[in-house]
Amino acid sequence: MRERLRAVLHSRATLLIGVAVAVAVPAVTLPRLPHVTLWPVLLALVPWVVGKYLLCALRWRTLTDAGLSRVWHLRAYAESELLGLLTPGHVGADVWRVKRLTGTGLGRGDALTSVALDRLVGAVGLAVFVGFAGTALPLGMLLPALGLAAVALVVVLVVRRTRPDLLPSRPLPRPRHLAQGLLLSTGYQLTTAALLLGALDATGHTLSPLQVLGAFGASQLAGAIPGPNGASPRDGALVVSLVAMGVPWVAAVAAVTLKAALAWLPALLLGGTSLLITRVAVRKVSQSPPLTATSAA
Repeated sequence: MRERLRAVLHSRATLLIGVAVAVAVPAVTLPRLPHVTLWPVLLALVPWVVGKYLLCALRWRTLTDAGLSRVWHLRAYAESELLGLLTPGHVGADVWRVKRLTGTGLGRGDALTSVALDRLVGAVGLAVFVGFAGTALPLGMLLPALGLAAVALVVVLVVRRTRPDLLPSRPLPRPRHLAQGLLLSTGYQLTTAALLLGALDATGHTLSPLQVLGAFGASQLAGAIPGPNGASPRDGALVVSLVAMGVPWVAAVAAVTLKAALAWLPALLLGGTSLLITRVAVRKVSQSPPLTATSAA
């Protein structure tokens, strides 16, 4: 039963349905609202793009410390976000980042550690951000991150005995790098809350920033269950939290799905462009005539 459920969640049909829902729901719900203006959410999209595609990429680079340039990390992260939107639970992003790192010669164990640490620091950064905002959720959000760290420790101990080749060969990030990663993660969470505020404002409804942070933090607890972007349990939990705070159902659904749908724009523009450039470059190299001894002379 568990394997069947997992196959359904990761199937292509589920992905297509999720994408269709993420696009169709705003188109259906927004016209039903008495007051709709897209300018607030479009303005809020600008800092969110900076947070997602700059701060998060720099956080990943700080925790990796593999000697790769900022541009390399910016491009690889943008590519991974596009592939993450195309896969339930955003797992495609992690797989692509590991692939890109190993493609530079980094060991597989080091690549896996880099992506896992980035995920963990991001989760802890979210809990710290909500905690500083003054909500009552940080402990409940921090426990899953601590549980993930404990599981990771057990996995490392097991792998150390069974597959030592998968362990990182490079030293782990220093405390200073971890602190920088947490700071960058907190900045990204701030831009995410701003995007949600902008999406709500676009529907003609407003909440205080602390209420939005509370709803946003509560929805993260459902993030362990994978699902397509815009139609995942996390999105559903966010809708329920907004409704509990007084936002009408139609407005809450419209705001959440609008926020999810807009995430495709920078992903397609930045990630898609980077993938296209890489593909064209690889094609040119493959089509170039081989260097013969005569031509070399």
